[in-house]
Amino acid sequence: MERWKINLAVLWFGQFLVMSGMTMIIPFLSLYLQTELGVTDPRAVAWWANAIFAGNFVTAFVAQPLWGGLADRFGRKIMLLRSGFGMAIVMLLMGFATSAWQLLLLRMLNGLVSGFAPAATALMSASAPKERMGFAMGTLQSGAVAGTILGPFIGGILAEWVGYRPIFYLTGSMLFAASLLAWATVKEAFERKEARGRANATLAESFRRLVKKPQIPALFAVTVGIQVSMLSSLLLIPLFVQELHGTHMLAFYAGLVGSVTGFANMTASPILGRFADRIGYEKVLVVCLVGAALCFIPQALVHNVWQLVISRFFLGLFMGGMLPSVNALLRNYTPDGMESRAFGFNSSFLSLGNVLGPAVGGALAGVVGIRGIFVFACGLLLLNAVWAFTTLRKKAAAPSG
Repeated sequence: MERWKINLAVLWFGQFLVMSGMTMIIPFLSLYLQTELGVTDPRAVAWWANAIFAGNFVTAFVAQPLWGGLADRFGRKIMLLRSGFGMAIVMLLMGFATSAWQLLLLRMLNGLVSGFAPAATALMSASAPKERMGFAMGTLQSGAVAGTILGPFIGGILAEWVGYRPIFYLTGSMLFAASLLAWATVKEAFERKEARGRANATLAESFRRLVKKPQIPALFAVTVGIQVSMLSSLLLIPLFVQELHGTHMLAFYAGLVGSVTGFANMTASPILGRFADRIGYEKVLVVCLVGAALCFIPQALVHNVWQLVISRFFLGLFMGGMLPSVNALLRNYTPDGMESRAFGFNSSFLSLGNVLGPAVGGALAGVVGIRGIFVFACGLLLLNAVWAFTTLRKKAAAPSG
């Protein structure tokens, strides 16, 4: 097997374990706060659950560009291992938390040491052939999506089977094992002396150099827009399912609506990536943005849960071509030697979207309802599509040194 394909297989597995570990606690976070950490007031439980969930993304927003700069100087693999082993240790420590404050601080620490995804993306962008970049990015994303889908499911089962605290120990051990596998099998061609000579710029200087090309800030904006559009309604989906279907088997149908989007995304990502390698990443990105926007319209008009399931499935198909195309385009427009910083900044904007999405959705819900949020998401994605089309319509020039 070609070396880049071996790297891709190992990094896919690592992405799966990282994202499943990050999402495993979601089903029982509120219960964990109540039964293990002594938070009993319902409003306090809701506040702490939201703060703990968002804390990881807030610190990741600040830290990712810093790690990206170090990756360009010292290598992507070492940053990959730093993140993997660091998150493994933090995850183990979460199992020993005795208060909500401790869990919040550990989640924030996890955001600081995280960076597996941008490091893996930068490493693949440097090792995969340019004519296979879309396929590599799509396949890599499918691993992250698979972990996001199965993480809450696995966490829910384990919570019933072994209790809450052992899940943190198990997840930490799995992350440690995945990092060991990456250390033993992932290979990177990296000229450290040459890289240090090119990567001495400060964070602000690096950002100014990157955004000189108008396509790069456009891609950052598209990343934020995608995440806000997708996450603005996500936390309200169970309530919408209850409105459509009632309380009978509510957990099952809410889980089905959530998972069908992820399964469609996971399936479509490698296929659309391979297609983008042939016809161009710009075309696939714009078409997927428009397609996803149009998929929100029937969601605003559905009358039963099965119509919602079908709409969310098609949404997932178009989602499969968005972020992989953004990553492939980002590599095309980024000067050589700055790939990790570019993906680090983009990861920060991804985290920003992860925080803003639920906040915007919560603010809009009381004014326009969830059907109105679907219309909002449609409009935002269409604006993204216009923005991407007008900014990216010129073919990417060869990356400059």
